Amino acid sequence: MSVNSVQNTAAGSQNSSSTSVGGLATGSVQAMQNQFLTLLVTQMQNQDPLNPMDNSQITSQLAQLSTVNGINNLNTTMSSLSSALLSNQVLQSASLIGKSVMADGNSMALQNGSASYGVTLPQAVDSMTVTISDAAGNTVQTLNLGAQQAGTLSLQWNGMTSAGTQAPNGNYSFSVKASQGGTSVAATTLSPSVVSSVSQNAQGVQLNLANGKTVGLSAVQQIS
Repeated sequence: MSVNSVQNTAAGSQNSSSTSVGGLATGSVQAMQNQFLTLLVTQMQNQDPLNPMDNSQITSQLAQLSTVNGINNLNTTMSSLSSALLSNQVLQSASLIGKSVMADGNSMALQNGSASYGVTLPQAVDSMTVTISDAAGNTVQTLNLGAQQAGTLSLQWNGMTSAGTQAPNGNYSFSVKASQGGTSVAATTLSPSVVSSVSQNAQGVQLNLANGKTVGLSAVQQIS
């Protein structure tokens, strides 16, 4: 007799709609314990007096059963903890509604001669150039911002074009080239947007932005 054999017997007696936890049906551990003890008592009552059961085998099987029960309890506890943490994270994220956040993106909105955008640099650079394009993909301005420190940079464009005229209000895109000592450095472009609402899916807590995009909470680089 072994825990595996009892487990198989118990698993077969469970309702097919039982919820699985760590590979075992939720109610199967208790059933397995009951069947194990019933079989153990029966086996001890009917053992051969000349060839009694090995105490070490009994101890080993009891230890296996205890381990299975402990794992099941741990899975239940972790599941409850995970649900509580996720609910708490949703409530905390709700405080971001109405606030502007910087997340991965390459768009900016020019309004009244001002547009906000951001860049994250993994290291300091001695040269950084920002190229701004209109909706048709035409370059309207190239900004040489020189040396920059590592980290997240919050930047502004005044709407002036390369021709020295004021660009009309609207949506623009931008790209960034950065280098240190002539070696290219990967820069992450960031777009600002206001948080409209908070939702939850299989990926966790999601922020629904006013620009129509949805980003994970971990994707937010800056909050203002």
